[in-house]
Amino acid sequence: MSLKVAIVGMGNIGNVHARVYSELADVELVAVCDIIEEKSDKAAEAYGCQGFYSVEEMLNSNVEFDAVSVTTAGTENGGDHHEPTIQLLNAGYPVLGEKPISNEISKAEEMVALAKEKNLRYGVNLNHRFTPAAELAKKWVDDGRLGEINMIDMTMWINNPNESSPHFHMRALHPHSFDVMRYFAQSEVAKVQAFFKKGKDRAIWSNVQVNLLYENGIIGSLRGSYDANFGAAGTYGLETLDVVGSDGRFVLKDACEDLTFYPRFDTELENHVNYGGMSHFSQTFKSRISVWVEQNIAEVAPEGIDASGEDALTVQKIIEACIESWETGKVIDL
Repeated sequence: MSLKVAIVGMGNIGNVHARVYSELADVELVAVCDIIEEKSDKAAEAYGCQGFYSVEEMLNSNVEFDAVSVTTAGTENGGDHHEPTIQLLNAGYPVLGEKPISNEISKAEEMVALAKEKNLRYGVNLNHRFTPAAELAKKWVDDGRLGEINMIDMTMWINNPNESSPHFHMRALHPHSFDVMRYFAQSEVAKVQAFFKKGKDRAIWSNVQVNLLYENGIIGSLRGSYDANFGAAGTYGLETLDVVGSDGRFVLKDACEDLTFYPRFDTELENHVNYGGMSHFSQTFKSRISVWVEQNIAEVAPEGIDASGEDALTVQKIIEACIESWETGKVIDL
């Protein structure tokens, strides 16, 4: 079976999705859509498919498709996801959205509820967990190699001069962080405490320190920044995950590039560099989208979708709790 797909939103990320779909043998990219006509025209020509300037036009055409990527942007990179997602779900199409699911919780809840009502697959591109290294680390956790998990620490930072809104950094970047942490904690967050700082000459809250308590007792911390990524070429990395258990810990750097297991009672380390042949974060898009394609071809039940809309809603609620904690000076219960 070949999956026929369409893409709504042909900016940078939309073109990333298009390139991935074009590389997959069991996918046919049949339509692209963007309200900016030039973007739609350019993508249609590049990928040899039909181009549209609105979702309505695409839905009313004679082009047949099975699933859609919604890769629009908008305020805080999530402001434009809602309308096309609702249109497509109402029309009966499975949707793979981009993160953040929405920077408005009520809209995110509406999308998740509609997908559930329509019994449609709804996923979000929370791609940091879709790496061979993350899968191996998860197996270590599931097999009990780390013992009882005590702490999960995450650092995620990049250089981003964007000043579009006060909490752009938090809402646009850290759905990834909290999703990865939740993936390994295997538990929901119970309490959140957050502190923010504006970087030098910044108008927005571009740095954050978050303390987390999970329902199963694990304690977590996140350091995030749009003023970091040290070294001329990111020498010290963009992302570090440190999961600490009673019998050992692992450190995963840059989502896929370096994974090391540290046994607590031994000195012999286990290190994997570019495990599974994945050497750069850019490759995670293909890894994640491939799973979305496979699950649609296999007609997986909506509740079985990896990195679902519901997962994305959950981490977005954590982000809003962080903002509330900073604004009120309180520990927030979720």
